[in-house]
Amino acid sequence: MLQKVYDWIDERIDITPLWRDVADHEVPEHVNPAHHFSAFIYCFGGLTFFIVVIQILSGIFLSMYYVPDIENAHASVNFLQNEIAFGQIVRGMHHWGASVAIVMLTLHTLRVFFTGSYKHPREFNWVVGVLILFVMIGLGFTGYLLPWDNKAYFATKVGVEIAASVPFIGPYIASFLQGGSIVGAQTIARFFALHVFFLPAGLFALLGAHFVLIRRQGISGPL
Repeated sequence: MLQKVYDWIDERIDITPLWRDVADHEVPEHVNPAHHFSAFIYCFGGLTFFIVVIQILSGIFLSMYYVPDIENAHASVNFLQNEIAFGQIVRGMHHWGASVAIVMLTLHTLRVFFTGSYKHPREFNWVVGVLILFVMIGLGFTGYLLPWDNKAYFATKVGVEIAASVPFIGPYIASFLQGGSIVGAQTIARFFALHVFFLPAGLFALLGAHFVLIRRQGISGPL
């Protein structure tokens, strides 16, 4: 049955060459752990992407129960954890996955730097990768406030105050993040919008550019 459906679609839009191009793409020998033990350091990027996919899927699940306002945010998180089947597991995956994603992305960035993979002709992809790192940090920061407990509130307050200390533009950054003069209802609504809509949109665009450049330029060789 599935084969007939696939054949029907393939006959009309010719999808076989698309996935065959991905499936048949050869991996350089120096990134194959079967040939080189040190090749595991080239897996950090793929592992990071795998964790990001888990974050997206778990985040979609959480968003179906989360209420982004100061009266119901904390209660909705408690309801999710204690009343919804597997809610505590999914939230735990999302919570710890955020930290793991940052760690893995940092390791990937360090690998690229110390193996010289940022050099010609891959400078633009290095810039894209650094922007991805900043977006991931932004996702971690904006997501931290959403449970709306004491730790989230005061951690966000410290973060906003650090942003406010930036010369010249600091007060504008703080005002943008808070949505006003204090961390309150506008802040949680703004952080939710950034965390669920704007930053993921930027992340998808950057990841798309990152993957296209990798396919065009190939994986860099060892030093």
